Amino acid sequence: MAREALRHEAARLVLLDRLPLRPDAENEDVHTVDLRDADAVAAALAGIDRVLHLGGVPDEAPLPDLLEANVLGTHHVLEAARRTGIKRVVLASSNRVTGFYPVGHLTGPQEPVRPDGLYGVSKVAVEALGQLYADKFGLSVICLRIGSFEHKPTESRHLATWLSPRDAVGYIRAALAAPPSTRFATAYAVSANARRFWELPDVSELAYVPVDNAEDHAADIPGDFPADPAAAQAGMYAEPEFTLEHLGP
Repeated sequence: MAREALRHEAARLVLLDRLPLRPDAENEDVHTVDLRDADAVAAALAGIDRVLHLGGVPDEAPLPDLLEANVLGTHHVLEAARRTGIKRVVLASSNRVTGFYPVGHLTGPQEPVRPDGLYGVSKVAVEALGQLYADKFGLSVICLRIGSFEHKPTESRHLATWLSPRDAVGYIRAALAAPPSTRFATAYAVSANARRFWELPDVSELAYVPVDNAEDHAADIPGDFPADPAAAQAGMYAEPEFTLEHLGP
């Protein structure tokens, strides 16, 4: 999705994956890179001006796996940016860094983190690394706390958390194009859902206003959400069982 959208807007689009890719257009430059290899990451990113970092383990997992893929991998991307002179890095964070706030609370990005599991903890660390590289080395870093990215909402929680493909591309474009004066920012990337419990970004910081609303699909989704305003925003992700299976015996 992001690849197709950005392909038409970049003179050169550099793509990194740990699995082999094939270029789909003349302006695509593909590299097979493991994010654990700091030198390989830096070599692949040499000569570019902006980075969108989406790689990593995308859900709950044993903490060592999350630290290696999400935290160490992000460190290598940020370090490559510092070493090669890249000025803007957009990091994929997650709504799961604040999953224990209640659904009745409109949560903003400046509030203390309340991760709902080990995955959320790894994304807290990702944001902290971004802040460090912005403060210490002058990189411009924007962290997008991505909602429930789906082609359309399919469960009741999505009525609050859905991020449509169209809005996802809109947020990514805005983050990549934000003015250089934006040193560090964290924003929830969520569609304009009537039942959302996250603040939309200030357009002075991230110039995108979402257009899709999960409520348009509510009639097709069983159940209701939120049923209890005191319940955790993370829903089932906040349940102990969701993490216990990754903690070993």
